[in-house]
Amino acid sequence: MTVSPAKENILKKIRKALSNPAPLPFIDSEGNNSVFQPAADELEITFAQEFTKLQGRFAFCIDEKDMQEQLQQLIAEKQWTKIYCNEDKWNDAFSNTINLESSDAAVTGCEFLVARTGSIVMSAAQQSGRTTSVYAPVHICIAYTDQLVYDIKEALQLLKEKYQNNIPSLITFATGPSRTADIEKTLVVGVHGPKEVYLFLIDKSS
Repeated sequence: MTVSPAKENILKKIRKALSNPAPLPFIDSEGNNSVFQPAADELEITFAQEFTKLQGRFAFCIDEKDMQEQLQQLIAEKQWTKIYCNEDKWNDAFSNTINLESSDAAVTGCEFLVARTGSIVMSAAQQSGRTTSVYAPVHICIAYTDQLVYDIKEALQLLKEKYQNNIPSLITFATGPSRTADIEKTLVVGVHGPKEVYLFLIDKSS
């Protein structure tokens, strides 16, 4: 087969380029250096700002008693009568139904909180499992300040250290209520998950 001079010229240029690859333009963008600036504020402040930007509802609690009082007040104000909770620590305080599908709200814990993105990190290894944070129309998460990390990379590293060779089969980064703009380019909330997400953050610095 005869190759035209024009095509041969192109092939030569390609071969030359492959034999002398161009250096990476951003050599520091991979590896151990984060491409994001470190947190300027305390992590709880950064998380609260990012979480509420995404329509999350945030409450800071000075201790567990304060959290229970605030959450019980919220339940009364919203007139939620069916609360599902599969967390041993909070069952007695909040759970009054075993039927997740018909519940008004579901209470869970979490693995970590990512401050930079306002994300709640959950896994299948938690008592609440895969579905609790998704099926109920309202997701209520209870977390502690010592679960805060700045970036996703830190959360993944800590999960790896925590579970070693038994990494959970599902790790979820929930960033605000479920939402999509695929329907006629109109933002719709609560399509594939909860319409509302509440985060009660308990201070552990004291």
